[in-house]
Amino acid sequence: MTASIQSRFATALRTPGSSLRGLRAPGSSDPQRRLDVHRNNAMVSLIDALAATFPVTQALVGEDFFRDMARQRVLADPPRSPVVFRHGEGFAEFVDRYAPAAVVPYLGDMARLEYLRVQCHHAEDAQAVAVADFHALLAVPERLPDLRMTLHPASTWLRSDHAVHALWRSHQGLDDLAAADLAGIDPHTAEAVLITRPQWDVQVHPIDRRMTHALAALREGAPLGVALAEVPASGDEHATLLTELLTLLIRHDLVVALHPFSE
Repeated sequence: MTASIQSRFATALRTPGSSLRGLRAPGSSDPQRRLDVHRNNAMVSLIDALAATFPVTQALVGEDFFRDMARQRVLADPPRSPVVFRHGEGFAEFVDRYAPAAVVPYLGDMARLEYLRVQCHHAEDAQAVAVADFHALLAVPERLPDLRMTLHPASTWLRSDHAVHALWRSHQGLDDLAAADLAGIDPHTAEAVLITRPQWDVQVHPIDRRMTHALAALREGAPLGVALAEVPASGDEHATLLTELLTLLIRHDLVVALHPFSE
């Protein structure tokens, strides 16, 4: 099949009601009907893939709403990869732009959280630095500001203006996600989550939103002192920021390499 035919066929698949000139089918079967069936099957499989990737996002708006939204996304931006989990790339941004979803302002961030979990699951593995290595560095605290580190490739985070963790957590462990009890959750409460994968088990933890600034700086290669300076804090909080950040890094096995002061 030439590239031109492939392009025409792909266009026909994502254009409901379209035909493909010169299409033939074996025997007496109707080629247009076969194309329509294939188009429908392809669309349903892609929508199903999105529903499997974003189960809480779907539960928050209902199956009918979600599947219509997913259909519009597939039509506007069909998958570019044969890898199923990559079909979710860019879905959160589509949700942000999808006008009917504006009544659920936290929906895009929920989609982000769910796709970050998928990415965390598929990220490469690495061995976390031993706690003893951190303790050795703490023996020279005056040099800690110059310390650089490499964060675990499977670790990631999300800072949101909405209660993404509380909403996500309320749907866990349920056979029917539509039965989640959202009473008592103020969706407009700003939250942040840390997503990690210790021992291949993806976990989601609520964290201080301010710490995401430090984590982002560390990921970019900034030394510890610079990363701490990125954390919004009042004067009397600065003394505890280092302890809070180191505790976060050690507790969740976020560091896979330390680059001490001489490097």
